[in-house]
Amino acid sequence: MRKIPNNGNLKMTKVAYPLGLFICLFIYVAYIKWHWASATQAFFSITEVASGARRGQQAHSPLGTATHGHEVFYGIMFDAGSTGTRVHIFQFARQPGETPTLTHETFKALKPGLSAYADDVEKSTSGIQELLDVAKKDVPFDFWKATPLVLKATAGLRLLPGEKAQKLLQKVKEVFKASPFLVGDDCVSIMNGTDEGSLKTPGRSSVGMLDLGGGSTQITFLPRVEDTLQTSPPGYLTSLQMFNRTYKLYSYSYLGLGLMSARLAILGGMEGKPAEDGKELVSPCLSPGFTGEWQHAEITYRISGQKAAVNLHELCASRVSEILRNKVHRTEEVKDVDFYAFSYYYDLAANVGLIDVEKGGSLVVGDFDIAAKYVCRTAETHPPGNPFLCMDLTYISLLLQEFGFPENKVLKLTRKINNVETSWALGAIFHYIDSLRRQKNPAS
Repeated sequence: MRKIPNNGNLKMTKVAYPLGLFICLFIYVAYIKWHWASATQAFFSITEVASGARRGQQAHSPLGTATHGHEVFYGIMFDAGSTGTRVHIFQFARQPGETPTLTHETFKALKPGLSAYADDVEKSTSGIQELLDVAKKDVPFDFWKATPLVLKATAGLRLLPGEKAQKLLQKVKEVFKASPFLVGDDCVSIMNGTDEGSLKTPGRSSVGMLDLGGGSTQITFLPRVEDTLQTSPPGYLTSLQMFNRTYKLYSYSYLGLGLMSARLAILGGMEGKPAEDGKELVSPCLSPGFTGEWQHAEITYRISGQKAAVNLHELCASRVSEILRNKVHRTEEVKDVDFYAFSYYYDLAANVGLIDVEKGGSLVVGDFDIAAKYVCRTAETHPPGNPFLCMDLTYISLLLQEFGFPENKVLKLTRKINNVETSWALGAIFHYIDSLRRQKNPAS
């Protein structure tokens, strides 16, 4: 019997976690593409505040002053996703009178995710400490006390019972408080559905973001059409104040519709529960005659393909449609918004040759459907290395259609924008630092 790894042999990207403050990912995009002076000035101002609070404690030169005449500052963001925990360490430099620039990012990931330690929170500390040690090596000693340290947890912890999730977060907070970095009372938290999105810059063409993680999927854009504002269901519109600007965003996170959670639903399983009496989960989306094991959320399931299945794609599409029925809100405006797509959208497209593995690229929504039909049709005679490929491609194709994207809609799939990794973590640091700035200067 074949044992299938949880990620289905797909290479996870840094942004394969809702994740991550996806709203703040746009702040990052705006920073990289359009150099928001106000945003970066806010980041710089808070480092001055942090350094001023501790100036009497430092025997070295003030924070941010370098011998070459430019200011340097850092930010640390932990991304606690459903399949692993990652640390992003950002370094910025600012020449006098100029906009700060991102000069370096250090990234490291560990598996499994924090949710794996729900029943033994003490075991979570070693991985967190290992990633903190990476940060301590990357951030110079003189900058430790003024470098913000934050952890944001995504779908993996949102799926846990509240008490277990809070115990995990409290343990992480204890480890953070013992670190030498700048740690606030709100340094550790679980992102809610509207924390994971994007927006656009005033005066530019509207840009949206699509993210498909393991436990949830997000769609976000800045509406221009009044009908979108009037017809969106409660909870789909959110106001975001960022760096003295207020935005009305269409932003929603669908918990349970991430790729791994969707696999389980398509197979007929229930989140967090083993199959009854160890029963084998049979799916028309797997090759006929296929048998194996698949692990999800620390539970191992016995799975198999439906015997004597004819027209695998049609049967699979029917099953996926059942899972998605009445789960996703469709809006007409997405047809006119330029969307970037990340995470498993990228991985699946690269896996079947729709885009370059390293450089990414553009495709139309219908390309996923064409790829799904081909993979499903040839699955029995030429089994793919990833037995979930027919299922995953069919799911992505139908999910995009449910969002309202026509087959000819172009999506941009990328890992980098202007040579910087696409990660919500940078935007989240911006958001956190801006909130600290507003706490100090409420009138600003």
